[in-house]
Amino acid sequence: MAPNSIHWFRKGLRLHDNPALREAVRGAGTVRCVYFLDPWFAGSSNVGVNRWRFLLQCLEDLDANLRKLNSRLFVIRGQPANVFPRLFKEWKISRLTFEYDSEPFGKERDAAIKKLAMEAGVEVIVKISHTLYDLDKIIELNGGQPPLTYKRFQTLISRLDPPELPVETLSDALMGRCVTPVSEDHGDKYGVPSLEELGFDTEGLPSAVWPGGETEALTRIERHLERKAWVANFERPRMNANSLLASPTGLSPYLRFGCLSCRLFYFKLTDLYRKVKKNSSPPLSLYGQLLWREFFYTAATNNPRFDKMEGNPICVRIPWDKNPEALAKWAEAKTGFPWIDAIMTQLRQEGWIHHLARHAVACFLTRGDLWISWEEGMKVFEELLLDADWSVNAGSWMWLSCSSFFQQFFHCYCPVGFGRRTDPNGDFIRRYLPILRGFPAKFIYDPWNAPESVQAAAKCIIGVHYPKPMVHHAEASRLNIERMKQIYQQLSRYRGLGLLASVPSTNGNGNGGMMAYSPGEQQPGTNNTSQTISSSRLYHEFAVPQHPGTNTDPRGGGGGVWLT
Repeated sequence: MAPNSIHWFRKGLRLHDNPALREAVRGAGTVRCVYFLDPWFAGSSNVGVNRWRFLLQCLEDLDANLRKLNSRLFVIRGQPANVFPRLFKEWKISRLTFEYDSEPFGKERDAAIKKLAMEAGVEVIVKISHTLYDLDKIIELNGGQPPLTYKRFQTLISRLDPPELPVETLSDALMGRCVTPVSEDHGDKYGVPSLEELGFDTEGLPSAVWPGGETEALTRIERHLERKAWVANFERPRMNANSLLASPTGLSPYLRFGCLSCRLFYFKLTDLYRKVKKNSSPPLSLYGQLLWREFFYTAATNNPRFDKMEGNPICVRIPWDKNPEALAKWAEAKTGFPWIDAIMTQLRQEGWIHHLARHAVACFLTRGDLWISWEEGMKVFEELLLDADWSVNAGSWMWLSCSSFFQQFFHCYCPVGFGRRTDPNGDFIRRYLPILRGFPAKFIYDPWNAPESVQAAAKCIIGVHYPKPMVHHAEASRLNIERMKQIYQQLSRYRGLGLLASVPSTNGNGNGGMMAYSPGEQQPGTNNTSQTISSSRLYHEFAVPQHPGTNTDPRGGGGGVWLT
């Protein structure tokens, strides 16, 4: 007798390269594709409206693609552990398939569901397809521990076989005689809900900058690979003002939700490289951000405290300040630094920011200026970022706050100079902070230094229409670098580990590599040119954390840890 199957969608919201879905239809009599949505969770979770809209669009697109195969998506209201036993009986299920989830919470949840399935006599098939590699094999190769440097990670994967090829997209031919029983009231019982049904107020909600779904993802990957200048040399385009805006070739939210297979992306890159470079083998650097994603997945898979400072064996316990007021100003784009506020405004409006913009605001919140825990920033990104991913988000925040993976804490981002270097005219700021639109380029990154006549002409008085800077960057950075230096010196002394990075001298004319202001820029709150910071004493326009084996130089728009 042909089995009756359920395929359980979580991530992996696609029909292409979905080996678990292929197993569901193989030789089956019936198949039902389900997605669990807890309406209570929608209203109470730390997930913003843009992420929910993207997810619902993914589900709508998935349902539309299943319809082309005379199937449907069943959106189930409730918790899997509560609902599956009923579905097993009601639908006479004998096979359950799903994609492997490497995150600790997901593994715990899936173990419970496997137990329920076993008790009900249901076969369970799990396939790896959200990552390029079997993470357990990487850990096994490293003596049972995850690699904690990217260089070590690269060494390990170079010893493994290449990732498996993507499997064929589900089609009518693959469905064979397998059917999906659909009732007339399917839409009412199992349809994709609207944002309003989930309790969101959508009045005034702008249209989505990033449309969700597999169809959009596959269109984008073709555009991504068509960028001829990049393809010709396989180099990243140089960072410029346009880099800061959402691109029609951006892929990160689609990889996060599994609308796009990382393996498909990997092998399309490989094939294209070989065509352009005459069959030469591609370097690991070609897959840079895909591999960073894999690196953090590997580091997090057996660490349920990966997103916490306390109880996290790989995280340095730093005595961060608790300052809800300062945190709110950062999250609500009211820091008084236009570069930081424009980035946070874009994040809240669109659900995406460039990876170097993420670096800038993360550094500002943590070790650069505010000395607030990376956990707080991670929560804001979890709420607002479309591509927020538990492992990558937590890992990136630990990395950029110098809490793990990296200790070059004397490198910080200047909240004035870095933006000015990237977008000298300030168009990005004018786009997201229209209150500052009237300022000339000379003052748009540090409007507090504009003469009163310029502020009046711009119809924006600093301290009235736009806030004054919430901190004195040069002083805050100097203090925080010293704090971090002391912490790492203590770690080195007490733990006997090589944790202490090479710390430059902070006496004499040195500034410890701290980013201050460019020559000609003034400190916040000063209008006296005699108080301009000397380039010989405090000038360091930007310095980007470097991790072994990576290039994150903003001048080249390189690497980074967030896939954007």
